[in-house]
Amino acid sequence: MASPRVLVVAGTHGNEVNAPWLLEQWAVHEELIDACGCVVQTAIGNPEALAVGRRYCDRDLNRSFRPDLLQQSATHPEQCDREMLRALELLRQFGPDGQTPCELVIDLHSTTSAMGNCLVVYGRRPADLALAALVQSMLGLRIYLHEADAAQQGFMVERWPCGLVIEVGPVPQGVRRHDIVQQTRLALQAVFRAIADVMSGEASYPNGLVLHRHLKSLDLPRQPSGEAAALIHPELQDRDWIPLRSGDPLFVSAQGTTIAYEGPDGDIPVFINEAAYAEKAIALSLTSREQWPLSETWTEALDLLLNGNQRGGPL
Repeated sequence: MASPRVLVVAGTHGNEVNAPWLLEQWAVHEELIDACGCVVQTAIGNPEALAVGRRYCDRDLNRSFRPDLLQQSATHPEQCDREMLRALELLRQFGPDGQTPCELVIDLHSTTSAMGNCLVVYGRRPADLALAALVQSMLGLRIYLHEADAAQQGFMVERWPCGLVIEVGPVPQGVRRHDIVQQTRLALQAVFRAIADVMSGEASYPNGLVLHRHLKSLDLPRQPSGEAAALIHPELQDRDWIPLRSGDPLFVSAQGTTIAYEGPDGDIPVFINEAAYAEKAIALSLTSREQWPLSETWTEALDLLLNGNQRGGPL
């Protein structure tokens, strides 16, 4: 039975330095992470941005995998910026039809928000949900389901048959911290173990998974000039994953005026005051905590991706 081929990407954003350091150390010290029989390819997503400590050079690489942008990069490269060309390069090298094809991609990120160690899933692809359910059952990680956001598209993991984002924080941009590296390592190790368990037929799925489904994003209040008119309220800062109630402090002006949350009770904020999202006019996102029963469709999709028709066929 062929081993699954997994692409692990770090440095998709060049100022997120913990995951690139982990991969660098893993290349020297193989015992740091047990790949559990997976054939692993590693890549720095945006090496040019990493070299200068910037999130990106021309545009966000993790919004550059839209089909129209990839098509433009393939047909008119002279008109494209560096991240658009890099997205196409990664796909041509490691995509499902690439020179070194991979079935799965794990994209390693860090955040300035107090998100802890969590997974991000884009859309409702069955194999993604099955893999996320297995990892959650091992480590108890929260899952952020990002979907139905027309303003934020073109994510890397969407271009592979199966993909997850590991997101760890809080950590300042450009700062290496042992706890962030360690949490990233533990999550990546759990992904490899989950894949191996599916391959061997020993996967122990939970009855369901708990996820936080994206509802919408909120911006700071703005002056007519477009400048911020308020900041995240200190009673909200660092309270990612904690449900809001109507009337809770949300923003505060320089004069001390509190702007309260006016939505329904129970919405859960995530990525509060993420530094990189200021340019995207996102002060925080709101989610709905939901418990979904495990679907046989999910497990079958992941099994088919990893095992194909190799299990149970004629001898």
